[in-house]
Amino acid sequence: MLPGLLTADPTRFVEVAGRRLTHPELLGAAAQVAADLEGKNRVAVLATMTLETVVGVVGALLAGVSVVPVPPDSGTRELEHFLTDAAPDAWLASAGDDTLPLISVDVDARAPFVEKQVGQDDVAFVLYTSGTTGLPKGVLMSRRSVQAGLDGLAAAWDWTGDDTVAHGLPLFHVHGLILGCLGPLRLGGNVVHVAKGTPEAYASAADPEREGGPATMYFAVPTIWSRLVERPELLSQLSNARLLVSGSAALPVPVFDKVREITGLEPVERYGMSETLITVATRADGHPQAGWVGIPIEGVETRLVDENDAPVVHDGESVGNLQVRGATTFDGYLNRPDATAEATTPDGWFRTGDVAVIAPDGRHRIVGRESVDLIKSAGWRIGAGEIESTLLGHPAVAECAVVGEPDADLGQRIVAHVVLREGFTGSDDLATELVALVGSELSAHKRPREVRWATGLPRNEMGKVQKKRLLP
Repeated sequence: MLPGLLTADPTRFVEVAGRRLTHPELLGAAAQVAADLEGKNRVAVLATMTLETVVGVVGALLAGVSVVPVPPDSGTRELEHFLTDAAPDAWLASAGDDTLPLISVDVDARAPFVEKQVGQDDVAFVLYTSGTTGLPKGVLMSRRSVQAGLDGLAAAWDWTGDDTVAHGLPLFHVHGLILGCLGPLRLGGNVVHVAKGTPEAYASAADPEREGGPATMYFAVPTIWSRLVERPELLSQLSNARLLVSGSAALPVPVFDKVREITGLEPVERYGMSETLITVATRADGHPQAGWVGIPIEGVETRLVDENDAPVVHDGESVGNLQVRGATTFDGYLNRPDATAEATTPDGWFRTGDVAVIAPDGRHRIVGRESVDLIKSAGWRIGAGEIESTLLGHPAVAECAVVGEPDADLGQRIVAHVVLREGFTGSDDLATELVALVGSELSAHKRPREVRWATGLPRNEMGKVQKKRLLP
């Protein structure tokens, strides 16, 4: 699963928060973990941003033991659910509570690596993902799917063992753990986890004097890129990178434009979720465009359908429900055959729950979630996300949320809730200007019927806007 690590090249390394192991050292420490896991089936990993987490996960994978990454800030009820639902045999590296035995990880330990025959269809990870209701569901991700996802991205991004990936992403989800750590190890490259996603930390990975050289690829979420553009003297230090990657949410157009202006590089975006890993990505040799996440990677197919499962035309404008199938998709939800069946079509496609448009050349644009971001107005199917991206391009707009409110004539009317930047005041003239901006950059039928000024937007504990609280 990690052939690049097994070459044990002493010039390659993994670094987390300034602590470093060469590949031979990592392999030796992970081999000791694998030996300690003899007889275990599944372990929970409190996914702190530490070298112990990385060594523990790698050791479990070498041993053929499935991993349940647990967010370090999990609440009592959520933690109890993870442990009851997944039923791990032990905590690995560090404990989230005292209900399970702890298997410690010693990063200084060294043991000979003994290869174990592991089935490619065996579960590598149980990734918990939150839905709109109920407790998180455990996504069963096989070793085969993880490998297919990483190999597909390697092909799309010309990603090789010569690359050094730098990021400061959490280690309990796909972006930070699978892409950001296992990806380089599969290819034989370097990992620099800067521990905190600050502009200073990212710039530190670009230091040409650092041991092993500067990073060539940077992974970040839009929040980090937004903070970097506010520190142009630091962002400019990333100018010598080969690839800047943004994911986990849409990158606002103004941020994309500023990154390009400051670094001379256009960020590439990608799309995926816990159930599918990364399915769509802008290629390294492609033409990045803000808001567009690229084309399907090797081994993946996508399609757009309407509410009756009829095909939606790929014209770059028509909105449909996005469905995915291919080598990277999951094997179902743990202990939830009902949820698995609900998420899967009779002909084997996964219902992502996202709405999107696909251009004639195959490029995808995600415009929101079907449950809250698909607006049906006057016979049109409209994605709230593309309206929000356009509004964020106006210098007065700090943040916004677009919703569809019930309307006797239109079915739903488009309403934009807008938070203004400091120095701007809400007025009828500004509202008219924002509506006109949407009409000029998108289509007339996508213009908000009303703009409402807000001092802030309702968010959950993860920082995501709760649009249902904006509806009447």
